[in-house]
Amino acid sequence: MKADGLRRQAMKSNAAAVNKYNAPPLWREVRRDKYLYVLALPGLLFFLIFKYVPMWGVIISFQDYSPYLGLLNSDWVGFEHFERFFSSPDFFKLFRNTMAINVLNLIFFFPLPIVLSLMLNELKQAVLKKFVQSILYLPHFLSWVIIVGITFLLLSQSQGLINKMLVGMGFQEFGFLTKPGLFWPMLTLQSIWKEVGWGTIIFLAAIAGVDPQLYDAVKIDGAGRFRQAWHVTLPAIRNVIIILLILRIGHIMDVGFEQVFLMANGAVSEVADVFDTYVYRVGIQQGQFSFSTAVGLFKSVVALALVVGANRLAKKLGQEGVY
Repeated sequence: MKADGLRRQAMKSNAAAVNKYNAPPLWREVRRDKYLYVLALPGLLFFLIFKYVPMWGVIISFQDYSPYLGLLNSDWVGFEHFERFFSSPDFFKLFRNTMAINVLNLIFFFPLPIVLSLMLNELKQAVLKKFVQSILYLPHFLSWVIIVGITFLLLSQSQGLINKMLVGMGFQEFGFLTKPGLFWPMLTLQSIWKEVGWGTIIFLAAIAGVDPQLYDAVKIDGAGRFRQAWHVTLPAIRNVIIILLILRIGHIMDVGFEQVFLMANGAVSEVADVFDTYVYRVGIQQGQFSFSTAVGLFKSVVALALVVGANRLAKKLGQEGVY
């Protein structure tokens, strides 16, 4: 009887092993990496609750939504809000300003963390490297209110430090903050100063994974530090650069509301009005909830199309995309 019990137990174990082997690949991965999925659970819940659940609210962009009637009883108007937005004289201005600010960031801001990471990688003294990194990371933790406040203290026409220095040297005051031609470059410079150090974190982590033997091989061929960075480091982190570039392109219709809102004034309103400030003004201040939601949905659809297009282009060029 003892032998029969052992035989039945062995058969159950074999059956369990067979079922485990025949389980779908997804569940096998979940069983194998269950603790990693538990660690990822808070992040997944965050995106589910705060990103995906609110998406059902976009249906009001196809309604004449009234808070008193609710989603179910508000009248459906189809694409009326989209037609109104595309035919509005504000559309071209908003599109131009948003694209210009983001293209400037893409051209001047995006490459700088890569260059800075290569420079930091050349620092061999660990203490000096950590000190420089800490100084570069610090602006990221300052709010845009503080950054804009510093900008006003430096560039204000009446009380700014730079204008006081100009007057002291016999020059006239210059309206840095009221010149439309300076508004876009000023936003770009603020973004660079605030975020360029923080942007080096991912690139430094990617550089740390480069095989040191590759550097030894090119050193034998007489390559200096510049050629080592060009022929070894940059090709090794190329996939990371492309993935981050694709994600950046996905945000090309998204301008930081707080920065633009705080920097804008009447003199530069023609170049400072972007989709985010327009949605705030029309949706929050004027109460046109359906119309502002339609504008936000348009931004999201364009961003999705840009990400998909950039990802497909990267795949055709033989690179790894986001998915």
